[in-house]
Amino acid sequence: MKEIRLATTTSAQDSGLLAQLLSRFESESGYKVQVQAVGSGQAMELARRGKADILLVHDPEAEQRLMDEGFGTDRRILMHNDFILVGPIDDPAKVKGMHSVIEAFKKIVETKSRFISRNDVSGTDKREKEIWQKANTDPHATDYQETKSGMAETLAVASGKKGYVLTDRATFLSQKHELKLEVMVEGDDLLLNIYHVIQVNPTKSPGVNAEGAKALADFLNGPNAQEIIGNFMKDRFGCSLFVPDAGKTMQEITQGNWKQVFAS
Repeated sequence: MKEIRLATTTSAQDSGLLAQLLSRFESESGYKVQVQAVGSGQAMELARRGKADILLVHDPEAEQRLMDEGFGTDRRILMHNDFILVGPIDDPAKVKGMHSVIEAFKKIVETKSRFISRNDVSGTDKREKEIWQKANTDPHATDYQETKSGMAETLAVASGKKGYVLTDRATFLSQKHELKLEVMVEGDDLLLNIYHVIQVNPTKSPGVNAEGAKALADFLNGPNAQEIIGNFMKDRFGCSLFVPDAGKTMQEITQGNWKQVFAS
């Protein structure tokens, strides 16, 4: 059986979306997809080492560096959702409802509240670090704890330890029934979360299944997969956990109504 190695962000896996997409693809194509859910940073390192054929990632700056280095042959926007700041129900830092995630991070430090970080070089971890940098605040000045784990595991730790955590909305909602956490901050421009599919360059990484990677990329950007993305969990939450974006530009997404789509 023909095999494709997909290195992916954990959110696509933990939310359950990837299983639906790949089930359809495998039944239609005859390919078998080997999934490595490791976070965006680690996924791109796998590509550099020739250990992946295709990537599903959400770290735009790092993705562009990968393309500039020649490790990708094709990069396409697939979908988007958003990041949210969630925290314990009693909200010790009193950040719930704030419009600025930067100011919320500052207040978490000011009140010495607990913050749980993935610290795993994932797209989510990169965005968290970007927010701390923009806040000009040292997160270690508060009770800052690192899991070095995926999103689902980190959410479970934050729930158990009553800490704040930055998460993608899809993983949070899919796990919410098991968590003692609530949405604190959403809708800030810094929280838009765009996913790309990247085909790995076989000339840089011998052994890459370029034909299989293209087949999967074409499927993900095709009408059947985009319909699955657009309907994912809609019956449960009233809206899909991801918005399909095949064929769109970054400008069309950033200037669209993503804040209204995902508002709690």
